[in-house]
Amino acid sequence: MKKSTFHISKMDCPSEEQMIRMKLEPYYEVKQLSFDIANRKLEVYHTGEVDMIHQAISELKLNDRLENTEDEAELPVAVDDTQQRKILWWVLGINFGFFVVEMATGLISRSMGLIADSLDMLADSIVYGLSLFAVGAVMSHKKKVAKISGYLQMGLALLGFSEVLRRFFSESETPLFEWMIIVSVLALIGNLISLWLINKAKSDEAHMQASAIFTSNDIVVNGGVILAGVLVYFLDSKWPDLAIGGIVFTFVIRGAVRILNLAK
Repeated sequence: MKKSTFHISKMDCPSEEQMIRMKLEPYYEVKQLSFDIANRKLEVYHTGEVDMIHQAISELKLNDRLENTEDEAELPVAVDDTQQRKILWWVLGINFGFFVVEMATGLISRSMGLIADSLDMLADSIVYGLSLFAVGAVMSHKKKVAKISGYLQMGLALLGFSEVLRRFFSESETPLFEWMIIVSVLALIGNLISLWLINKAKSDEAHMQASAIFTSNDIVVNGGVILAGVLVYFLDSKWPDLAIGGIVFTFVIRGAVRILNLAK
């Protein structure tokens, strides 16, 4: 058994981890993958030469570098991930639930900030869902799910961004700041619960660390929408809502591109 260690500078969230896992799955030489997202490190346990594996990783354009290959390495003992999967199911449920709630209340309150945040929740749900549902599925099914999910998210995000531009250049009503603040506070509480669940697992595994990073980013977005709601109230203006909506839609589009890369 050999162990090749890669440094992958653009590997900073579950999307990149899934891209690498799906890219290397067809290679029977690959026996196990060990991710350290915090340090941008990937350890590949494999048989045979590392050249084809290195080429496959390089095709993802994540700025990888092969650091070294050990010829005699022991395969790590597999860890029972039952508890982690249960936690990820809860996190998936919370994210998707708030996607529905924020999308509905965003449309009612005319808040682009809430709508954008709802799509950010959907983006996280898609990544967690791909991680959970893809287990045991054949490669063609995984790629099909990733492609459909990515195009759906991209389409919704582009529609949302175009609506932000339309409202920016035309007369439109000021959003209802009460809905923005109340719903975003509830979403913030939901994300804090998710982060607590993830940290409760006390796992050093990559997908759990990445989930914590994703959820922490969501908390920042929730705070941004709350701040925008407060500014809408004090300024009696639509501009803070449009600004936060445009910023978050940009992040959602970036996430959709990552998901589409899974289907390649």
